[in-house]
Amino acid sequence: MKLSFSKKFEAVDLQVLSELSVQAMPSDVQRILNTGKANSLEDFASLLSPAAEPYLETMCRLSQAVTLKHFGKTMRMFAPLYLSNECVNVCRYCGFSRHNDIPRISLSIEEVDREANLLHQQGFRSILLVAGEHPKYVSNGYIESVVQRLSKNFPSIAIELGPLEASGYAPLVNAGCEALVVYQETYDENTYRSLHTAGPKKHFNWRMDTAERAYQAGFRRLGIGALFGLHDWRQEAIALASHAQHLTRNCWKAQVSISLPRMRPAAGEFEQVEFLPNHQFVQLIAALRLFVSKAGITLSTREPAALRDGLIALGITSMSAGSSTEPGGYSAFDETSFTPKDEQPGEQFHIADERPPAVVAEAIAKAGYEPVWKDFDQSLLADPSVSEPMESSDYEISKIESLKSLYPVSIK
Repeated sequence: MKLSFSKKFEAVDLQVLSELSVQAMPSDVQRILNTGKANSLEDFASLLSPAAEPYLETMCRLSQAVTLKHFGKTMRMFAPLYLSNECVNVCRYCGFSRHNDIPRISLSIEEVDREANLLHQQGFRSILLVAGEHPKYVSNGYIESVVQRLSKNFPSIAIELGPLEASGYAPLVNAGCEALVVYQETYDENTYRSLHTAGPKKHFNWRMDTAERAYQAGFRRLGIGALFGLHDWRQEAIALASHAQHLTRNCWKAQVSISLPRMRPAAGEFEQVEFLPNHQFVQLIAALRLFVSKAGITLSTREPAALRDGLIALGITSMSAGSSTEPGGYSAFDETSFTPKDEQPGEQFHIADERPPAVVAEAIAKAGYEPVWKDFDQSLLADPSVSEPMESSDYEISKIESLKSLYPVSIK
């Protein structure tokens, strides 16, 4: 019987690896870069070291080359759709935390449909359904009904909800959901327990093994991540890399992706612990690409526009655009610019890149890449020639809907 990641993680000595990531020598870094990849967690830790910073340009060039090999010059586009900000958890850093005094909003299926139609008009065919953790979403078939309703217009639907058993995920897969996203937030158990003081999210190992339960249920995409700003960034990065490696080896029929969100302003008074500067953020992205070469790397609108544009060619494979983190937020957007007209007091966090989707798409095209609004169709699952998951650059172009009428760039 294969061990779950939470069991394997017990044997990962983060203290030793984080010390290595600080104490590595330039010769260690040069040796790794000469091979063109990081073959072990020790190698990955070395690429996060101060000694690796003078080699950042080389790391970025290698990262770009590896990304082009596996993903081509494409950028997968998606948007989050927040269903509710009601939550039973107390998480000190989160705007949705039960103890925060914010307007609590839960959308009806009709309101979800309205929000989704606005995203559909912007060109999106991939959406991420997000909600605070509340038992009523899984006890009455609400999420399943939402997925069934939206699957008619959105071939790719992902969910970011409170963790479930595999049996709880199966109906969502059957309804048309293909992807699950779950952030461990922090991989340091002591920090985790100090930040999650009430609610089901307190269970550290249960959350850590969520992606594997989702894989058992049939999800074909698995997304994981850490929220940088809660604990030592190098330790978090090493743990996240170890998790990604485990999933790529043991959930090999699914496409694994990694998110690297950094703390943003939100309701509450939490102050981030460990700041991850931009140059080390870039170093982390390049190191991940050299360690888990086929994993997707997602960049959200938490990051400012200039930085997101600069990272397009350096290893990122998926980007959100025109995002709102408040339930019902898109209905309050300006109809012409598709940007927020007013503050959104019920948001989970405040985004940094407020550009409309069309502008982000133009920036991607200007960088020589192609925005991919649709890279999956349920009909592909019925094709006997499709025996394992494919990366976005591998999909049969004839099965991908064109959106040339909406944007000056084509879709592959």
